[in-house]
Amino acid sequence: MTDKFDVVIVGAGLAGLQMLHEVREAGLTARVLEAGGGAGGTWYWNRYPGARCDVESLEYSYQFSPELQQDWEWTRRYAGRAEIMRYIGHVVDRFDLARDIRFRTRVEAMTYDEPTATWTVRTDGGDEVVARFVIMATGCLSEPNVPDIPGIGTFAGDVLHTGRWPREPVGFAGKRVGVVGTGSSGVQAIPIIAQEAAELVVFQRTPAYTLPAGDEPLDPALQAAIKADYAGFRARNNAMPTAGLSRFPANPNSVFLFSAAEREAIFEHCWNRGGPLLLRAFGDPLVDPAANEVVAEYVRGKIRETVTDPEVAAKLTPTHVIGCKRICLGDGYYETYNRPNVRLADIAAHPFEEVTPTSVRTGEGTYELDVLVFATGYDAITGALSRIDIRGRDGQSLRAAWSAGPRTYLGLGVPGFPNLFTMTGPGSPSVLTNVLVAIHQHATWIGRCLRHLAGTGIRTIEATPEAAEAWGHHVADVAGRTLLPSCGSWYLGANIPGKKRVFMPLAGFPDYAEKCAVIAATGYPGFALAHDPVPATRS
Repeated sequence: MTDKFDVVIVGAGLAGLQMLHEVREAGLTARVLEAGGGAGGTWYWNRYPGARCDVESLEYSYQFSPELQQDWEWTRRYAGRAEIMRYIGHVVDRFDLARDIRFRTRVEAMTYDEPTATWTVRTDGGDEVVARFVIMATGCLSEPNVPDIPGIGTFAGDVLHTGRWPREPVGFAGKRVGVVGTGSSGVQAIPIIAQEAAELVVFQRTPAYTLPAGDEPLDPALQAAIKADYAGFRARNNAMPTAGLSRFPANPNSVFLFSAAEREAIFEHCWNRGGPLLLRAFGDPLVDPAANEVVAEYVRGKIRETVTDPEVAAKLTPTHVIGCKRICLGDGYYETYNRPNVRLADIAAHPFEEVTPTSVRTGEGTYELDVLVFATGYDAITGALSRIDIRGRDGQSLRAAWSAGPRTYLGLGVPGFPNLFTMTGPGSPSVLTNVLVAIHQHATWIGRCLRHLAGTGIRTIEATPEAAEAWGHHVADVAGRTLLPSCGSWYLGANIPGKKRVFMPLAGFPDYAEKCAVIAATGYPGFALAHDPVPATRS
């Protein structure tokens, strides 16, 4: 079966849903293809215990509809998965989005046809969808990363991944559970699992800086005040480097302009308030190693203060730059290691050796387990794109084109792949921002671009190699002015064996959004635009 549309959107997560709305507003036909059984993207799949957003709910929400902003009532400072899924369901129903979405449909391949300037998208069901444009809304954190441990296929118990959690409830009562990974999902799941499991072993490779979230019921007065000026609230957030947290103005001054007592008071205020405010407490922690060390040492002191066993506290204490890896937010995380049923295994010092049907063996010993949970994150930013066999001009493979690292222009277009847009792709602020703001900026930019192309008879739009090359250097230069690339993070792809290490997101949202706006306003420099051929006239 072959269907034809103006636009195919791959993914029905938060990006795909807004993109569908924008395409409709542009007067174009669209089909959304989604592998999951419902809308929601990462929130559809991440059903693990404790799953919660680490961006405040009043900011982690759509801004394309003033009426939606006013009508929806959030209940928590940081919305949990269930509340976010109710919100997504409300959006799908309110804007009648489901009629243009095919669920349980995984895209396996895409091929560009030069003569017709169309894409043929092939699904796992054997169907084909032909469209002039394809928009990849596949998400930055959607392709799970599972370590290749010898014998993993022999384990007789349940093997779970936080990014592909079962729909049915998972019980841990009376069971011996192993959790591999202490990133964001591990930090959220570990305290909940520990409350139920008979025994919990946490296998940690690299300790993370985990700050208290400070989650609490959302103050109705605060929600009302923001709704009274939501447009202004959004504008102030959009002017922030991370497109959020304008309610907590950053201090531009150096940490060294304050006395030790003054610094301590500011740090205590940020710690007790919760959220990622410590890195905003002063202006230089992400650019000056000495200033960064002051902030990092404060957090290390909190770990030593909280964890009663000094040996365990030492294992949990990071030594790398704070902020070069994603900051984790988790209430009660460090306290969990004071429980008698929780053990910490250091797999950096004692790596995995083998998984048997009933245990995991490391260089330190053997751990008998009934359940094994991987909280090992994702092949971030490019993983979901690389999984699909995408063939552009002259049959060029996207995987091959990105073998030395991804190259895009603005994180929106790829040379050799006409009429293909990537949302929050490599080379855009994406994961270094409130991603809902990044989604809004990309969806509205692409929507306006599609209107421009339709109104001017332009057949194809394609990033030029020169523009993409220059943009890649720009992304690297901006990151190089900070401490962000200073450690092996998933921002660089360092968690995936064999993946080329390239710093993928762009730091600094306001400058990026302004650059995109200027490009759209000046005829899309950096993109090659080809018009429809003019029909020959008859004599």
